[in-house]
Amino acid sequence: MNPILIDFPSEFETQRLFIRMPVPGDGKMVYESKQASQNELLPWMPFAHSEQNEDDTEINIREAHVKFLTREDLRLLVFHKETGVLIANAGLHRIDWEVRRFEIGYWIDSRFSGKGYMTEAAAAIADFAFQELAANRVEIRCDAKNVKSRAVAERIGFELEGILKKDSVDVYGKELRDTCVYAKVR
Repeated sequence: MNPILIDFPSEFETQRLFIRMPVPGDGKMVYESKQASQNELLPWMPFAHSEQNEDDTEINIREAHVKFLTREDLRLLVFHKETGVLIANAGLHRIDWEVRRFEIGYWIDSRFSGKGYMTEAAAAIADFAFQELAANRVEIRCDAKNVKSRAVAERIGFELEGILKKDSVDVYGKELRDTCVYAKVR
């Protein structure tokens, strides 16, 4: 079956969060979130090293919207349910529809870290993948030195399947790094 024909919700909620696909117009708030979190994103996220303005971010959001509709990549924005404030960016990436394999990626606006929001969002996204997308496997991959990202995976019950030694180059292009592979399977 062509993934474009797969119907599933484009939004869902948790106790404290509202999670939805990006839509045109979201660029301004995502840009502001990235700017506020720049220092915390630099060690882990390649995009944090490129100069972007608000228009660039809006273009990225619109491309993500299209990819969500075509089922190529399922980026998600995480909002505080009561205030409507953007808390995090997340999503299901590296999708294999035949196998029904997805990888959760995430980053939190540093102004909201330490409150359990990312753990709550990642757990909900994993549940969404298993319940709505019939996932057989959901992964979380992160740099072995990214202890906060590893902690999220561990708190939501993902099993560390292995560490890929010298699997990637750090975001500065200077050092070989290890990648942790966490997963949950049906």
